[in-house]
Amino acid sequence: MTLRRVNVVILLLLAVAFLIIVQRNLLNLSDILYKENEDAGMILPFESELSPEFRQESVRKGEEIPVLITAAVERLGAVVAAMNSVYQNSKANVVFTIVTLNDTVDHLNEWLSKTRLKNVKYTIVIFKPELLNRKISKDPQTLEATKPLTFARFYLPVYIPEAEKAIYLDDDVIVQGDIQELYETNLKPGHAAAFSDDCDSASAKGIIRGAGNQNNYIGFLDFKKEAIKKLGMRANTCSFNPGVILANLTEWRNQNITRQLENWMELNAQEDLYSKTMAESITTPPLLIVFYKRHSTIDPMWHVRHLGTTGAGNRYSPQFVKAAKLLHWNGHYKPWGRTSSFSDVWDKWFIPDPTGKFHPVRKHAGDN
Repeated sequence: MTLRRVNVVILLLLAVAFLIIVQRNLLNLSDILYKENEDAGMILPFESELSPEFRQESVRKGEEIPVLITAAVERLGAVVAAMNSVYQNSKANVVFTIVTLNDTVDHLNEWLSKTRLKNVKYTIVIFKPELLNRKISKDPQTLEATKPLTFARFYLPVYIPEAEKAIYLDDDVIVQGDIQELYETNLKPGHAAAFSDDCDSASAKGIIRGAGNQNNYIGFLDFKKEAIKKLGMRANTCSFNPGVILANLTEWRNQNITRQLENWMELNAQEDLYSKTMAESITTPPLLIVFYKRHSTIDPMWHVRHLGTTGAGNRYSPQFVKAAKLLHWNGHYKPWGRTSSFSDVWDKWFIPDPTGKFHPVRKHAGDN
């Protein structure tokens, strides 16, 4: 009788242990399903076009890849689309530094926090327009065209002080490749930056036609001015587009690149050194001077540009645009404006503004 009771007790204990194990397994399964459901909530409507490995984890680890982008109040939709394309096309630990003005901060924070970009790592810093005092021409036409944030790229080490390397992107870009590939581009020893050259790039045939050669230095600088003559630069040297910059910030600091750029800005304000051919180009000329024959090159497919110019829809095939790693709508026609080539590509990455303040204004019927 005693032995039978012992056996019953043992059986009861085994049954309890079995039930505990089953309960724990069910709880673990519930946690897994919950996590999978959380991830599913981040999937974009068009993510089905991406391979499964691009589906993002809520927390990314590994080496940080600093990316700086500016955010003007009238172009916030562009910034969000660009950030979304970078983030969704990479598994890398991307950290954005967003340079903006005070009137944009609250709107931008709300847009990012209430959409699928809520897990993106970013810091917002305020640009101080007084930095440009005595560095910009007092010509009323020039002042009207000047956008303070366009000079933020000159101050990369200031805004990203701890980084040794960083990427700058214009807001009118869409990144279709893995940004880590661009970040790992090798710069030559002693070079503080890498750009995509205009003459030998995939976009060279897309230059805007007009007075002067706008893919050469003579299209940006007035070679009749003594200060330019003294530099001994060749006027037919191929220019580059600073809408995408890969920067070695250690070299940038060591060579005091920011101060060099400011010096040329100040001298231009006094002597009007820039060519009138590119009336809107106020940031490219000082960069061309400072980095003359002292910059590395970016793979042309990482900066396919001129999508914002007339005829871009005829210049590039849909297959070529799809293969490009980075698309740049530089020019007058923006994909959130009234008309633009390949605006459907930009649409794919645009996230509607939860506040309802920003809306693309172009007519869809006119899209290419």
